[in-house]
Amino acid sequence: MKVSGFTFIRNAIKYDYPIVEAIQSILPICDEFVVAVGRSEDATLELIKSIQSAKIKIIETVWDDSLREGGRVLAEETNKAFAEVAKDADWAFYIQGDEAVHEKYLPTIKDAMQRYLSDTEVEGLLFHYLHFYGNYQYVADSRQWYRKEIRVIRNKKTISSYKDAQGFRQKGQKLNVKQIDAYIYHYGWVRNPAIQQVKVDNFQALWNTEEALEKILVEADAFDYSTVDSLAVFEGTHPKIMEARIKQMNWDFKFDISKKQFILRYKIMHWIESLTGWRIGEYKNYHLLR
Repeated sequence: MKVSGFTFIRNAIKYDYPIVEAIQSILPICDEFVVAVGRSEDATLELIKSIQSAKIKIIETVWDDSLREGGRVLAEETNKAFAEVAKDADWAFYIQGDEAVHEKYLPTIKDAMQRYLSDTEVEGLLFHYLHFYGNYQYVADSRQWYRKEIRVIRNKKTISSYKDAQGFRQKGQKLNVKQIDAYIYHYGWVRNPAIQQVKVDNFQALWNTEEALEKILVEADAFDYSTVDSLAVFEGTHPKIMEARIKQMNWDFKFDISKKQFILRYKIMHWIESLTGWRIGEYKNYHLLR
């Protein structure tokens, strides 16, 4: 069984992406790792080159920032990386620049790849998600955050990144996937508030026209994390690869987890979900095989 990792990145230093940690978190179970490095305003290319592994394969790209509809440029960059995955790879393991996998899940992931290797009905593996928010102590737990997504896919070039690169589809159709007992740790909303504000403004530009941006963008020196609707305290451990970054945290954020800032409809839905585990109307970009 051959496994290829793949990802894309641009301006990792400017926006403080834990891209090195992301790559290194799954590198042990990958035979190669393709990184599409977009032309950047910082030393992102040198940062990726500094990873001491013969598995790393770098391709240099130029983002088409005119692809603003639904963040489509992110899917295009994902597809560029996937296209360079070795032809003889069985599985392709995708991870974004603000994600990581805890080392405790690597055996589970590898076992699932082996178990379903010959089961061609299985086109991908579905992961649970933890969305960290504000700092490394809190996780977002409202319906605004997706709970599951595909991160391992068959190495079939009929599969491509979907919409803003959150998941994958095959010729427009949802993939048949198996749920595995492993989590992706998403750190996209854990940054110094000043850097987070710059990052949010930048990403708004990937979705909206100049005219729309004039109405959307809010002048602020720092992102206000306190406006979140609901958080829970994280009681587990972070991947070891993240420990140094966590120790370097240089801002403070505290949140009263009893505070729920929902409109009435979402308050009822959140209450039902907390009791039953059922998320009413949950978006699912996959077909789950039993």
